Amino acid sequence: MADIKDLIKLVQEFRDARDWKQFHNPKDSAISLTLEAAEVLEHFQWKNKEEMEAYVKSHKIEIGEELADVLYWVFLMGNDLDIDLSQAFLEKLKKNNEKYPVDKAKGNHKKYTEL
Repeated sequence: MADIKDLIKLVQEFRDARDWKQFHNPKDSAISLTLEAAEVLEHFQWKNKEEMEAYVKSHKIEIGEELADVLYWVFLMGNDLDIDLSQAFLEKLKKNNEKYPVDKAKGNHKKYTEL
């Protein structure tokens, strides 16, 4: 598996080889991230549980491509905003562990303020 820094470098090289940085301000990058996330959601729209399960089995590649597009924008934004995504992720996971302790949150879908 590739290291996150290697993936970020590949994304940056892809973008820079096409001279697209000029179009990638934080607002437009965030919009692109949201649009790609919506394309993931589109795969599941109007499907019941059984339809979704069958669809996922037969469309893993397409769903994976959309998830990769989301990662592209996450990696690019993290790079452009000088955010260490590995560190940010670990810190956020630590906060989530504190907000959702296992003894209160296990098997429970409530928000941390309701536990």
